[in-house]
Amino acid sequence: MSGHGHGGHSHGCCEDEHEPAERGLEYALYQRIDIEKLQCLNETREGDGKLVFKPWDQRTDREKFVESDADEELLFNIPFTGSVKLKGIILAGEDDESHPAEMRLYKNIPQMSFDDTGREPEQAFRLNRDPLAQLEYPTKIARFSNVNHLSIHISRNFGTESTRVYYIGLRGEYSQAHRHEVTICNYEASANPADHKVDSIIPQTNFIS
Repeated sequence: MSGHGHGGHSHGCCEDEHEPAERGLEYALYQRIDIEKLQCLNETREGDGKLVFKPWDQRTDREKFVESDADEELLFNIPFTGSVKLKGIILAGEDDESHPAEMRLYKNIPQMSFDDTGREPEQAFRLNRDPLAQLEYPTKIARFSNVNHLSIHISRNFGTESTRVYYIGLRGEYSQAHRHEVTICNYEASANPADHKVDSIIPQTNFIS
């Protein structure tokens, strides 16, 4: 019994040793955010909302964070530079009542405001306190397979007046859209058959008359 338990423990250690590097690569979508256009509504200091989208190895850093202002709500509007398939989110706050308690996700609603948060989200999560950024909330990938813009609404915390967020990690896949090339190809392909149709109509018309 003890030997089996030790073997399981050793396996866990091995996973932990390799996990940070692998997860760091998985949580690299922050690099695909159009950070200059990112908005955080109800932040105490302008621009602080951008600071929580940071590298994996900085996820427990306490120097950069965003705090809500008028009440406990925060709303992040996150534009990407291409198309994203979102697979999971990690959200880290303080180990107290200022930690977010609920997170609601919306996709492809640019310039979303608090007036828009009454609509049904793509997915909502009840959160646990996670000061060390260890808990991932998996998304319903079918609903988040073609995301150009993501909105994260922190609707409440665990009971205090303001909310603090230190880290938001986004896991998924990124692809750059190539829409213009496809449009040009379709146009060129449809041009030639149209010419042939015109040629074929003329002799038919002459034959009938």
